[in-house]
This record gives sequence, C-alpha cells and structure tokens, in this order.
Amino acid sequence: MKFLPHDSAHKHVTGESVYVNDMQATSQTLEGHVVYSRQAHARITSIDVSKALKIKDVEAIILAKDIPGKNQMGPVVHDEICLADEEVTFIGQAVALIAAKTKDAAREAENQIAIKYESLEAILELETSIQKGNRLAPPRKIECGNLVKGFSERDEVLQGSLVTGGQEHWYLETQSCLAVPGEDKEIKVYSSTQHPSETQTIVAEVLGIQKNEVEVEVRRMGGAFGGKETQANHVAAWSALLAKVTGKPVKICLNRDEDQIMTGKRHRTLNHYKVGFDKNGKIHALDVNLNLDAGSSTDLTMAITERAMFHIDNAYFIPNLKVVGNTWKTNLPSNTAFRGFGGPQGMAVIENIIDRIARYLGKDPLEIRKINFYKEDKDNTTHYGQQVENNRLTALYEQLISTSEYFERRSQINQFNQFNRFTKRGLALTPVKFGISFTTSFLNQAGALVHIYKDGTVQVNHGGTEMGQGLHTKILQVAASEFGIDPRFIKVTATNTSKVPNTSATAASSGSDLNGMAVKNAMGKLKNRLSKIAAKVAFKGNSKPNHIQFENNFVFDTKHSENKIPFPELINLAYLNQISLSATGFYKTPNIHYDKAKGKGHPFHYFAFGMAVTEVEVDTLTGCAKVLRTDILHDAGKSLNERIDMGQIEGGFVQGLGWVTTEDLKYDANGNLLNHSPDTYKIPTIQDIPKDFRVDFLKNVPNPNTIKQSKAVGEPPFMLALSVWLAIKDAISAVGNHRFEPEFSLPATNEVILESIEKIRERMERG
Repeated sequence: MKFLPHDSAHKHVTGESVYVNDMQATSQTLEGHVVYSRQAHARITSIDVSKALKIKDVEAIILAKDIPGKNQMGPVVHDEICLADEEVTFIGQAVALIAAKTKDAAREAENQIAIKYESLEAILELETSIQKGNRLAPPRKIECGNLVKGFSERDEVLQGSLVTGGQEHWYLETQSCLAVPGEDKEIKVYSSTQHPSETQTIVAEVLGIQKNEVEVEVRRMGGAFGGKETQANHVAAWSALLAKVTGKPVKICLNRDEDQIMTGKRHRTLNHYKVGFDKNGKIHALDVNLNLDAGSSTDLTMAITERAMFHIDNAYFIPNLKVVGNTWKTNLPSNTAFRGFGGPQGMAVIENIIDRIARYLGKDPLEIRKINFYKEDKDNTTHYGQQVENNRLTALYEQLISTSEYFERRSQINQFNQFNRFTKRGLALTPVKFGISFTTSFLNQAGALVHIYKDGTVQVNHGGTEMGQGLHTKILQVAASEFGIDPRFIKVTATNTSKVPNTSATAASSGSDLNGMAVKNAMGKLKNRLSKIAAKVAFKGNSKPNHIQFENNFVFDTKHSENKIPFPELINLAYLNQISLSATGFYKTPNIHYDKAKGKGHPFHYFAFGMAVTEVEVDTLTGCAKVLRTDILHDAGKSLNERIDMGQIEGGFVQGLGWVTTEDLKYDANGNLLNHSPDTYKIPTIQDIPKDFRVDFLKNVPNPNTIKQSKAVGEPPFMLALSVWLAIKDAISAVGNHRFEPEFSLPATNEVILESIEKIRERMERG
C-alpha cells in the first residue's frame, strides 16, 4: 500500500471534487459580500446603509451593532474585531456584510453604502513601527552558554542585518464558507478551514450561542498552507451572521483580489546579528535580534516568533547563543501562519551568516556548514535545552555530496565564471533541521471515531483536515493496515466537529502523526474486542486472544492455521454477540514541555532533516536567475506513502522557491497592496521549477515512537529553497571574484540581484 494514490486524485482530474463554492444548500442560498475599509487607519464617523437596503434582491446588511454575540474573532488574544465599529486599522478590514440573491446586487448595494472616515496616522513599515516603539507584546528571549565568554574566545566578529519579505499563501481555493441555519439556534457551517474546532468556537461567540449548536464540516480544501488555520474563521463568522439574520443559507467565497487584499501574509522581518567565530569557521557566539511585522493584531504572531527563535540555529551547534524575538504592530492585515511557521525566517538568518563567514574566510560555505553541524554523540543540545536525537545530518551530507557531484560541479562552475563575464553561475548546499510538534504543548492531541458496520466495512472519522496534502489517504492506509483489510472497504469521512470534538488545527506538519495515532488507538480497542470474540466464539475456545492476527481480509490464529475466518463474518458474529463495533481513539504526544520564562524545555517530539544542493545561472545584465539543477535528499523516516511525500517535498520546495525569489509584496504610501492579483503577484510557474530536479528519500531511517515509524513531511522541505537563494548570492559574489560580501535580502528579485551586482562593480572600480 505504499503507493496507494491520493483518495481524491481521480475526482480532482475529472472536476468531480466538491469544494465549498460548489455547494448549493437550497434554491434560496444567498450570496454574502464583505464591504471593507479602503483606509489603513481611520476613525469611522458615520455609516449610512439606507440607500443600499433599497437595492433589489438585497436581503440584509449587517454592521457591528447588529452582531448578537461578541464582536470579536481573535483566535488567541481577543484583539481582532469581527466588524469595524469605531475605527479601522488596515485596508481590507471588514466594515459591513451584505446578503443578496446575486453577487451583482450585493456589489451595487456596496456602492450605495456611505461610510465617512477621519484619517489617522498609519504605520505601514516595520522600521517605522520599531522607531515609534509600537510593540505588539513584550520581547521574548532564549539564551544558552555565556555570550560574553563566547565572544572573548573568537578570532573574528561580523555584524549585520537581514531583511526577509512576506508571502501570499495563494491557495487555489480562496477563503470560502457556506452557513446553513437549522432548528432553533443551530447552524451548520461548511468551511474551508484547517481548524474546524476553532471555527466552531468563533462562530458560536459571534452568534452568542453554545458550541454544541454549531457544527463545522470540512470535506476538503483547495490548498491552505497555514492561511486557513485562523483566517478561515473570518469568512465563517461573516457567513454565519448573515445566515442568522436572514434565516437562509449564505455563502461567501472571496474573489482573488479580495482575498489577497483582506488576508494576512507570512511575517516580514528585519533582523540584526553579531557572530563570533574562529579561523576555521567554527561559531563560538551568536547574538540575534529578530523583528517580526505582526500587522494589525496578534493572530498567531507570538507562536510564530517563538518558532523562529527555536530555529535560529537550524542544523548548527552554537554553544553561546542569545536570540530575542520582537513583535511590532503595523496598519496592515494581521499576518498569520504560513508553511514553516517562522522557521524559514529564523533559518534564513543563520544560513546567511554561515555564507558570510565562508566568504570572509575565503572558504567554501560547505566547509563552514560541516564544521558547525550538530554531532551525533556530543555538541547535540539546542539553545533551548533539547537534545538532537536520531541525527541524520551526517548521513544526508555524505550521500548528497556524492550523488549531487558537489565538488566536481563546484570546480566546473568556477571555471565557467572565469570565462563568462555577463553570465554567472552559483552553487549552494543548505540543510534543514525542523522540530515537529505544536510548540503550544496542549495542542499536541487528536481524537478519532471508528465504526465497523455489519457488512465488514469501516468508517473512519478523525480531527485532521484534507487540504490536498493526502492526509485522508495516509489515514486510510493506517486503518487498512491495522485491520488487515483492503482499503476499498474503508471510508474516511469529511471532518466534522459533531463526530470528533475539540481538535487541534491540521498544522505544524503534525496531521498524520497525531490523527494516525488516534485512529490506531481506536482500532486497537476494536481489535481487542474482536480478538476475544474470535478466540472464544469463532474458534470455539481453541485460541487465545493474543494469538489472533488481522491480515489479507481474514482473522486467524497464528498458532493454529486452521482457525481462520473472513473479516466480515467475524464482524457479523460480534454483532450477534452484542459486541460494540464503534470506538473512540485519542492520542497525545508524549514528553512535550517548554518553559517560556526560562526559555528551556523539550518542545518537539522529534526533528525532521533534509538537505538540498542547487545550481543557478544569473544574467548580470537583467538580474534574471534560472535554477539549473536541484538535488534534494530528505528524511521522511519510514514513509507512509512515498508518492504523496514526494509531492510534498517537491511542492514545498517550489513554494519556498517563490518566497526566496519572485514573491515580492508591494504597497503604496497609503497602505494599498499593489499586486493583489495573478497578473501582478508572481508565484512560481513551471518555467521556474529546476530544469533538472532530483528528489530522493534517505533510506533505512525508521522514526521511533511515531505512526508506522514515519516522519512529518509538510513543512520541512519549504526551507530547502534557501539553497536557491544562496546559490544566487554565490553567483552574484562571483562578479567580484568572491572578494566582496553582496548586499542581499530576501526575496532575491531581479531588482535585488541587479542592485547587488551594481554595488559590487562599484566596489571593484574603487579597488
């Protein structure tokens, strides 16, 4: 079953897959529309909807004063209002909601709503927020060793800063929800959300009802990448409010421009560092200040900052390290979760530092990386006090160096650059050590509900959500393996809060880890009951329960091969003997803890590892960079499904490629996002994918104490794209024969590349 295809693949190809926008509850279903602020920061002096209400086919218009419950949808901190009442704090903030029979009628009504504003000062740049001291929350710190001692023992010191940009999620399915009112106060919400239980909570709060009156269901999402972990709650709350007022089903599906304007992005950062190292490139001390742009409210910024701090070391042992995480408010949409969840921003800093040390010492960055890697028997404790167990870095390095022909290609690239003035090539290897678990410890739990029907078919319900990553397929494989039956006899249902309550988001790369174990737990209970019936009834007491095995659609006694019964027959026998054929399952990740005050603990269940080598070619006259070849070697433990995991590795890398090269968010002086559509916001296309793309799994590395000895694979490959970014930097550096440190930032757009090259040429002319 290792190559079981994605359970919805055929439906995706034929167009049969049902997404929220495909649903039509009844012929009375209304279109919901969001009226949002066109000002970044202003006081609302008046709102007049009288003319808009007269538009034909308009059924309701809701303002903040009409909300029956709390005007609040902050997921962690209640600092994010559902509808602006007195003040707007970013362009795209919802001010009014319209329900109409058609979208055209809703838009016509929007044009008739008169909103008057009194403009206020807007903070639009991270640097401005820092200068004004506009903090979101107090800074956080993690520290190990003795920084003063570490810097005193170094041979060299470098100081610098790094800017990393934001990133739009650009899921194919925009934010969508269908809310259907039921009896009394009940409401059913079909939401494109990664976190059904949180969506349930937010909807209940804004409607002023109990959670048990709200049912949230998710069949599938057309992509999410973190953008639907908290911010899908917004559209769900708005849809539910309109459904409550009208008494009719209401669907909101943002168009692409609305989605990009209204939703938060990956956090942009401004980071400062000081690093001390010896003549061999071994790092003795590192002092880093991270600054993250939170946007207008908290959302998940504090947890994202924390993960960036956890990953400031990436794959390197640094004995004396201090990292401070600062969060700042701006008048932009609240930034939010995005694949990697702060890890990419932290890793970009240390990888750039490693690259800079190498150039300063005149060495290959590969040499600096190797000397600083976490070791297997010593130098293996992180700055937050967790040991790096089952370290795969050396194995990855040795295999990838060989298969990628790194040293031979390095020599060839040096020769190419020597004889080509206007075209330069670059090469870089970057590793990834990524912690797997929610860093908020109590989120590391999952539930499941498994039913066996009298015909021997099985229904599996779990709390994870399917966003295209193949979670349901992996759960299907786990279930089939546990019962030893063909996958076609098993159905994994839509995720529903009425079946599995109080679930965590499908995030932190933990979907398979948590939910797979919860399903296994439920099936273990059922197998225990069935084993007793098989031994006592089916085999008439001639077997023992602990000798019963489930395999190839049969249940049999491993000690007496003649004792054998088809799985469906045993199920019917269990039913006739009044044995429960339904069980709940539960799992919590063991030994997860972290003390935020002390900055110490064991926040991760394990680490996922990966490594990539990328070669690029840069046109120094246009700034155009082409990825010629990428070799990836990834540690997925004992993969649950290699084809699905391969897709995640390739897709994650390509999405990371976009972040480090072309995805550049542009705002005007008033806070308007200028590139909020597919024709102006440049996500990677097939032309950007490496011309030669080689991906493989590290073999024979089972992961202990996880579902089927597998490893999470959703987020870690994203950071492997830093190899593209630093290969571009390597090519730029070649313009000056690697004598000058390029002025560089992320993303490395054509403009950034050209400016960096121009400054190197100016320095060469000055000698």
